[in-house]
Amino acid sequence: MSIKKKYFKKKSTCEVTFTIPKNLGQKNKTAHLVGDFNDWNTQATPMSKQKDGSFSITVELEKGNEYQFKYLLNDEIWINETEADKLVPSYLNDENNSEIFV
Repeated sequence: MSIKKKYFKKKSTCEVTFTIPKNLGQKNKTAHLVGDFNDWNTQATPMSKQKDGSFSITVELEKGNEYQFKYLLNDEIWINETEADKLVPSYLNDENNSEIFV
């Protein structure tokens, strides 16, 4: 999995590209990016399946903030980002969430 951040001098946002690799993506039909930036709405931010089987999405996030998130595969499997800036305890259960700083 990967995260790429693209900063702009004249914008207060950062473009962040989230990618689930093909070895994991090929096994799943859908993927969603779910986090506090979309109120943890499981359907708000669907990721696009690429020709090689990977999933990807680019979102704009406000600079100077921390965001918690997870990936949701096939509307039932929650996974964390291996390249997140850190893992933090979830507010809802005993699991962790991924966190990114922009």
